[in-house]
Amino acid sequence: MILEIDHKSDIPLYIQVEKIFREMVKLTKYNSGQLLPSEEDLAKRLGVSRNTVRQAFSKLVFEGLIVRKKGVGTRVVDKIVRTKLDKWLSFSQEMNSKGIPFRNYDISVDWVKASDELAGIFSIAPGKAVIKLERLRGMDKGPIVFFISYFHPRIGLTGKEDFSHHLYDLLENEYSTVVTLSKEEIKAIKADKLLSEKLNLKIGDPVLYRKRFVYDPGNRIVEYNLCFYRADSFTYTIEIEGSV
Repeated sequence: MILEIDHKSDIPLYIQVEKIFREMVKLTKYNSGQLLPSEEDLAKRLGVSRNTVRQAFSKLVFEGLIVRKKGVGTRVVDKIVRTKLDKWLSFSQEMNSKGIPFRNYDISVDWVKASDELAGIFSIAPGKAVIKLERLRGMDKGPIVFFISYFHPRIGLTGKEDFSHHLYDLLENEYSTVVTLSKEEIKAIKADKLLSEKLNLKIGDPVLYRKRFVYDPGNRIVEYNLCFYRADSFTYTIEIEGSV
């Protein structure tokens, strides 16, 4: 990559440096954990002051793109999935919209008897058979989320479907079931033995837990979904506008 600054340009030097840094953090070698060049080295190569380099670095640190550790250096932050609470997207839609490649580590489907809690959610008789879908998903570096989904029996799922692709496309295309509303509850929990094994965590590590109720246009529940995210790989963002 060519590091070059136009000292005759009307564009402030720190903005030009910031633009170069944004291109640098996209490079594969830095995304794999290699440290970025030092402030002193970059200042010499670009022909600018260390303060200019530091100002550009600080902007990227603020945005969560890089992290600086005293005595160690500066490196690119591992990719974190950030989502806004004002728009509901499935995991695959979220990842695709951000251009982040993901993979399925494990998918299992089983028929289970509805517990009293699940029967109440679905308004069905306790003990009635329902589909339980478990999916462990993530990026190349490892799993970041464990999903447990239960589906209302009226949908007609058999358990033989291909759940490796977009779930809601499958429901719409194969079962004429459209989902339009998601009601969610979010809280922080500690990883138990199961979650520590699934998400490569230590027991007691923080986990972002989301409970999701998915409905069709007739306000009938379609899916009851439990999601467990690695806290270091997923962030919810809330935007609140004040009244004028």
